[in-house]
Amino acid sequence: MASVMVAGDVIDIGFTSWERLWIGQERLVLPVAVVRQATSVDDPLRLARGGRRGLAVSGVVKIGIWGLFGGPRQLVAARRGEPGLHLILDRTAGGAFDEVVLSSPAAPHLADAIGRAMAARG
Repeated sequence: MASVMVAGDVIDIGFTSWERLWIGQERLVLPVAVVRQATSVDDPLRLARGGRRGLAVSGVVKIGIWGLFGGPRQLVAARRGEPGLHLILDRTAGGAFDEVVLSSPAAPHLADAIGRAMAARG
């Protein structure tokens, strides 16, 4: 499961070796300034949609890049039975993704921390 740390104006997401295989990167560092919305979701698997490059075991796990042929481009690392963190990003700031969907038992806490960091920016 990906590790997520919020420190000041930065969200640092580190991926496990298994996730790296499907996502193609070790970590993703996002400035809080590119986050438009951060929410906690009960079933992050349902959010991944569209064409994909990655692993999808229906109802169990989704890891990779979704939305390859249209729609929002999503980085996904989600598992069944775990709450998720859903970040909607401002892709016009030069990022590669419109959304990030991650499973994390700390998703509600992370969404709150990101929301506070967004509010502190004004």
